[in-house]
Amino acid sequence: MRVKKITELNRISIDEFKDAEKTPLVVILDNVRSLNNIGSVFRTSDAFLIESVYLCGITACPPNAEIHKTALGAENSVDWVYYEDTRDALRGLKDRGFTICAIEQAERSIMLDELVVDKAKGYAVVLGNEVKGVRQEVVDLCDCCIEIPQYGTKHSLNVSVAAGIVIWEFFKQLG
Repeated sequence: MRVKKITELNRISIDEFKDAEKTPLVVILDNVRSLNNIGSVFRTSDAFLIESVYLCGITACPPNAEIHKTALGAENSVDWVYYEDTRDALRGLKDRGFTICAIEQAERSIMLDELVVDKAKGYAVVLGNEVKGVRQEVVDLCDCCIEIPQYGTKHSLNVSVAAGIVIWEFFKQLG
C-alpha cells in the first residue's frame, strides 16, 4: 500500500462545499471552553458535510487563531451561528421541526449503538461543557439523550471525540 498524496484526495473547494447537499444535522456546542475542541468539531463537521454548527454561551467564535489551529479552515466552510443562550437555539430548531438530542449520560438515554434515525427528519445534537456536560436546563428542552457506550474505567470522553463519534453515526444513518 502507498499513502496517497494530498493532491490525490480530490477535496472539494469551499464554494463546492457551500453548494453541496448537507447532512441534515446541526451540531450545538453548549458552553464549550476549549478552543481546540471547537476547532476540532468544525473540522469533523466539514468532513461529514454537516449543515451547521451552533456556538452557544461561552463557546468562542471564529475568527480565532486558536480555533483555526485545529479547524484548519473548516470554520470558513461550515456555516455557524452564535447564540448567547443555548435554549434560544433549541427553540428555533424545534420551530423548524428538528429532533434535538443531548449527548449525555441520563436516565432513559438511548445508547448510540441502538439509535435509529428517521431519514425524513432533521436532527440536532447538543454537546456540553468539558467539565459539567450539557446543562440540565438544556437537556429539559431536548427530545432525547444519546449516550455513547463506554466499557473502561473512565466515564466520559473528550467533547470533540464524542462529537466525532456521534457525527459519524448520524452521517452513516442519514446518508
